[in-house]
Amino acid sequence: MKKESSLSEEIIDVALVRGFVFPSAEIYGGAAGTYDYGPIGTLIKNKIVNLWRQRFIYEETDHNIRIWEMSGSRLLPEPVFVASGHLEKFNDPLTQCKSCKKSFRVDHVLEDYEVEVTDGTPLEELTEKVKEVGAVCPKCKGELSEAREFNMMFKTQLGATGGHNAYLRPETAQNIFVSFRRLTHSMRAKLPFGIAQIGQSYRNEISPRNFLIRMREFTQMEIEYFVAPEHLIDYPKFDEVASSIIRLVTREMHEKGEKAMDIEVEEAVEQKLLPNQPLAYILALETEFLQLLGVPYEKFWFRHMSPEETAHYSGGNYDLEVDSDYGVIEIVGNAYRQDHDLQCHAKASKTKLRIEHDGKMIVPHVVEPSLGLDRIFYTVLESCYRNDETRTWTWFAFPPHIAPIEVAVFPLRKKPEELIESTIELYLDLKDIGLDVFYDDSGNIGKRYARADEIGIPFCVTMDLESSKDDCVTIRDRDSTDQVRVLTEDLASILQMLIDSELTFVELKEKYSIDEGLVEE
Repeated sequence: MKKESSLSEEIIDVALVRGFVFPSAEIYGGAAGTYDYGPIGTLIKNKIVNLWRQRFIYEETDHNIRIWEMSGSRLLPEPVFVASGHLEKFNDPLTQCKSCKKSFRVDHVLEDYEVEVTDGTPLEELTEKVKEVGAVCPKCKGELSEAREFNMMFKTQLGATGGHNAYLRPETAQNIFVSFRRLTHSMRAKLPFGIAQIGQSYRNEISPRNFLIRMREFTQMEIEYFVAPEHLIDYPKFDEVASSIIRLVTREMHEKGEKAMDIEVEEAVEQKLLPNQPLAYILALETEFLQLLGVPYEKFWFRHMSPEETAHYSGGNYDLEVDSDYGVIEIVGNAYRQDHDLQCHAKASKTKLRIEHDGKMIVPHVVEPSLGLDRIFYTVLESCYRNDETRTWTWFAFPPHIAPIEVAVFPLRKKPEELIESTIELYLDLKDIGLDVFYDDSGNIGKRYARADEIGIPFCVTMDLESSKDDCVTIRDRDSTDQVRVLTEDLASILQMLIDSELTFVELKEKYSIDEGLVEE
């Protein structure tokens, strides 16, 4: 009897076959925790990034606050990470098999025995739990060593003869903090303001696993919001989201195993469930953003991290967690970092990292949303994946604005030649007006529809033998598989309205006619 595939296994199969994601250096056996994005995956990934830029940078910049984007070096000298604390504290708990010498994260080993532990659990307690459940090596069943700390940063040497230690950055944030003086001076920054950054980070994971969830190289989309103390209780843009609803799990709720509650962000601040207005504002933005990506509201929530999981300097960490086929995963980390980072780098570098505000020089506080792009990408795949009985192939219901391709254009048949020429001309016309369009004449029309569905193209346009006579084409909707015949001269405007969600396909069917066009009520 064939074993039934899990949801994640089905998605990985499609990802490999259809050019979404595949293992790096696969022909040499690959490297655990590293993946390449194929052409289709890259298109989706870029559209997620563009939507994030649009929502968190361009639309957020106004007369009250400016958000700028920078691009920092991935390689940083050792003193940066001494000052930030990464060299001392950026560790994971490691255990090693005494027989085969393989290394594993202790908490991952314990998960296999249904023992949950939080970040920050003391090493002695982890070792004791391993003994209590009789945990053995997952590979050879050998005896495991006591837990010890393992620093996850990738170390290297600068210069031809070495001698100067450096590290690949484990997060993008430190570039922003160490460049604070240059950034504020060059941009004539005034509080509040934000510095955004999208880029690669690197962590030498002990046991990378679960596809894109735990990797050694990954992409972060991060913003450091610099605010004055008074902005914590009076953030300029807070009124815009005060009545927005978010899903929240408090520390007490998590300890009791309770589900997330719906709460207005203003009420959450008033009840001190959230530490300040800027952080609450960010959680409201992220709630909207995830839904724009096609992730259902009921699938994610914000959890207030326990004291053991939170750095001593933090004024509150709130992870955006998602219910996935791999269990609950964190895809966004939100932190109120207070003024810790700037103070540490100022002290270590003997540099004043301050900014003028209301006639005084101050060290601003920092609120940080850090989004994991690869985990968000996987969450979108899982949320939009469809495998139902209505068709004999699997497909993705991506929102049109993040679909890899917006429109596919097909000739109904490969002959006559005039039909092919007319279809190519239509394809080029749609391409010239800025639509993200794809042409295909390989195989029968049913197979072409299936291939388009499998990569999530929302609309297909087909020219047939009658098109040259009545100047009409057929639009097919991916989600319903319904079709509507429209005049070619109306096609571009209709497609743009469908893509921009100004018109649904149901409304198109009800309101459009060849004789009258799109009838407005």
